[in-house]
Amino acid sequence: MSRSAKVISMIEMGNFDGLQTEFKKALQEDDADLIYSLAEELYSLGFSELAQRAYQFLLKKYPQEDELRTALADIAISEGQSDEALNYLTAVKPSSSAYLKALLVAADLYQTQGLFEVSEQKLLDAYQIAPEEPIIIFALAELYFDVKKYHQAIPLYLKLVKSGVTELSQVKFAQRLGFAYAASGKLEQALGYLEQVHEDDIDDDTRFQLAFTALQLKHYDEAIKHFTKLKKSSADYTTVYPYLAEAYEQQGLLQQALEVLQEGLRVDQYNIKLYQLASSVALKLQQPQSAEQYLRSALALEPDNMTIVIQLSNLLVALRRYQENIDLLTGYLQADETDPQLYWNLGKSYAELEDDQHALENYQAAEQSFNSQPDFLREVSFFYRSVGKLHEAAKCITAYLKLVPSDLEMLDLQAELQDDLGY
Repeated sequence: MSRSAKVISMIEMGNFDGLQTEFKKALQEDDADLIYSLAEELYSLGFSELAQRAYQFLLKKYPQEDELRTALADIAISEGQSDEALNYLTAVKPSSSAYLKALLVAADLYQTQGLFEVSEQKLLDAYQIAPEEPIIIFALAELYFDVKKYHQAIPLYLKLVKSGVTELSQVKFAQRLGFAYAASGKLEQALGYLEQVHEDDIDDDTRFQLAFTALQLKHYDEAIKHFTKLKKSSADYTTVYPYLAEAYEQQGLLQQALEVLQEGLRVDQYNIKLYQLASSVALKLQQPQSAEQYLRSALALEPDNMTIVIQLSNLLVALRRYQENIDLLTGYLQADETDPQLYWNLGKSYAELEDDQHALENYQAAEQSFNSQPDFLREVSFFYRSVGKLHEAAKCITAYLKLVPSDLEMLDLQAELQDDLGY
């Protein structure tokens, strides 16, 4: 057994006593090929410091071997020694047989520093030299994928697939193409590639993308199948619950949708979106009390979330619980919250309770924001007329009829107002 082989054997057996001594003897006694192999194995096993020493030992003996410099640069990058890595790489000249490797390592270095444009240029230089080399095509595709330039990544992955290379470094190109096409909005192509990923190779993110793409394409049965598999294998993958519920809802399976959302809330009781969706589905199931409770639970978690406040306010108005709505919203107005929907809901609530002055104040506060909203204009037109604000009513009716010119009731109201105003 060579000294180098003994070093590896000691590591594999977990015998580290005397390892440094045996390593030094390997450098002294073994030939260059054995030491080079030793360095490679040490690096692959995570013993970067010993691997670095072995490469440095060889570089002193063979300073013309630029592959040693690229190996040392690779180690330096992994150890966060950027300046040292750059020194090794700049010593490799374009005439060197290791120049391509140096370009790839340099691209990796600049990418770790966030200098993506410099990294891209290094890879493009390599690609120009060896446009058919899979590892270079792959590195460039991965860079574009990482920086979300999918339209540039896709043809490179396709080039690899067409050449018969379907994966490198445990990266499956069908998966990459599926994600890239999906992010580019090309959903049919995305689904086609995602479905090619072997079942054993589908991780949670791939499963989710497969299901989500099917959902976007309205392939609801397929979406439900994959979302359900993901939920069973990874119950804490909470993103699955709202989309699985949506797939059920699109199929008209409201009870199943609500059960999925309830299951999601058992996993993540602080997920505001799940409470909101559960409220919406419960309302469609004609369960207003449950709908209200979901919103109140969400509001307890995020009291200043105006989206939830407005949803709860809308529900209270729909249930004709006007005083409760006023009680809910008054506190937010006192806190200087000025969302115009609050004023609209308060205006309606005060109007229904025949508190015309407060209703008028709130409707007027909302009008500027909703002067192109037909529902608001119609509602406020009747209110203005009922409290004798005929000019205001006429103005809102005119604005409404520009948007909905075929509303016969509003046309009649306009004619009546014109008579009242003597037009």
